[in-house]
Amino acid sequence: MSQLHNGMSAALLDGVVWRKSRFSNPSGNCVELAVLPGGGVAIRNSRDPLGPALIYTSRELGAFVRGIKGGDFDDLLATAD
Repeated sequence: MSQLHNGMSAALLDGVVWRKSRFSNPSGNCVELAVLPGGGVAIRNSRDPLGPALIYTSRELGAFVRGIKGGDFDDLLATAD
C-alpha cells in the first residue's frame, strides 16, 4: 500500500474491507468505510469505488460520529430529502 493521503485513489488501498451502513440506499448509493492498517479509516463514495478516498484518524472519525449522535448535523437531513 502506498503512502496514505486524502484524495488518493481508493484502488490503491489494497487488502482493506469496505463496508456500508445497513441503512444505506438499496441501489447502492452510499458512503463506505474501511479500517486501515495502523488504525485510520478511509471513506469513499460507493458510486465511484476506484475514485478518491478520504483518510481520517480514529480520533477524527470518532469526533464526527459523536457529532452525528449528538444531532450536530440533523439540519442537513431536511435539505437532503
